[in-house]
Amino acid sequence: MRITVVGTGYVGLVTGTCFAETGNKVTCVDINKAKVDKLSAGQITIYEPGLEKIFLRNIKEERLKFSTELEEAIEDAQIIFLALPTPPGADGSADLKYVLGVADHLGKILKGYKVIVNKSTVPVGTADKVKAAIAKNYQGEFDVVSNPEFLREGVAVDDFMKPDRVVVGTKSDRAKKLMSELYAPFVRQGNPVIFMDERSSELTKYAANSFLATKISFMNEVAQLCERMGADVDMVRRGIGSDDRIGKRFLFPGIGYGGSCFPKDVQALIMSSDEVRYEFEILKAVEKVNANQKLHLVEKIKKYFNNNLQGKHFALWGLAFKPNTDDIREAPALSIIDSLTKAGATITSFDPEAMPNVKGQIGDKIKYASNQYQALEGADALLIATEWSEFRTPDFERMEQLMANNKIIFDGRNLFDVAKMNELGYHYESIGRADTKI
Repeated sequence: MRITVVGTGYVGLVTGTCFAETGNKVTCVDINKAKVDKLSAGQITIYEPGLEKIFLRNIKEERLKFSTELEEAIEDAQIIFLALPTPPGADGSADLKYVLGVADHLGKILKGYKVIVNKSTVPVGTADKVKAAIAKNYQGEFDVVSNPEFLREGVAVDDFMKPDRVVVGTKSDRAKKLMSELYAPFVRQGNPVIFMDERSSELTKYAANSFLATKISFMNEVAQLCERMGADVDMVRRGIGSDDRIGKRFLFPGIGYGGSCFPKDVQALIMSSDEVRYEFEILKAVEKVNANQKLHLVEKIKKYFNNNLQGKHFALWGLAFKPNTDDIREAPALSIIDSLTKAGATITSFDPEAMPNVKGQIGDKIKYASNQYQALEGADALLIATEWSEFRTPDFERMEQLMANNKIIFDGRNLFDVAKMNELGYHYESIGRADTKI
């Protein structure tokens, strides 16, 4: 099939590359010429494991190309995907200016029947708005479809190539046929393509992410109880996760969720609920718990140092909101950095991928090490904010030497075994476990 993807951000680039991988002819469009030139030259612009290999292969096979010219890119396209940013506004609502701006432009240049697909996460009713924006200037036939993405950063290629389900919102039989044909190679093992109306599809994405965010915040609340009651959250997690009505995933406590999806989608669903005069009390609590949890590690640090961090120096392992990505949007590490530096502390950080993004956002507010051990030099304590695999089995003897015998670790991701840390003589505090003091 011939496909156009508008937007070459995280979702757009993964979507375009994966569709090309199954033999489709894909053109990705972006207004940023420098970015398009870079992509056309084979330089990938995001970090996502497994993506670069198929990206380069499909450029070489001329199935994947990039352009700044929307009119030229859609001329022969059967399906046009909108993979555009929908950033939260000041009130938390999703900003649709990019989506509707492109829809308005499409109305002026469409020729012949096309299926326009909202791949971006958008509020309920956006398909109707896109349809209206196009119809202002185009009287021909077209369909607008909702097809939300369910990609997890770090495993997005696998998620796209082998989805557990594909959700498609459309009432059009013509569009349904095209979308079925497009996704057939991805669901050969029998996972469903679930067709529904556009509004239900739009709500499905928000409901899914908000439910997962709720599980995380619930488990962080349980961790808080464990610290106060002398229980072990790892045991509790195993006990409830074995119930197949609950499941094992998203039950790991920590320092809160971040990224581009959960915070934005929870806020957007709260705002959408407010607009129809419904108070979504659970989600408001989820958001509050998450904001508090991001600073829970800071509370532990302040207590240990008698609420005096002036002149203290910390090593920080991890800046991305999760491992296997360079995404720092809403990352708990940023909240920790802000709080500690305001209290007079200094920080040297290390992250395998996210340091350039952090430096671009906060500059020289902290120092950046070339590896995880360099970050430890002269540190009064080590803080862990992201669970990268390379942090899981470090050289503790080397760490002790670099930290000048300051054997203190505040672990926001529960990476290490409590008994082992006690055996090694570390003061070790994590989240919701027996080692932890409040």
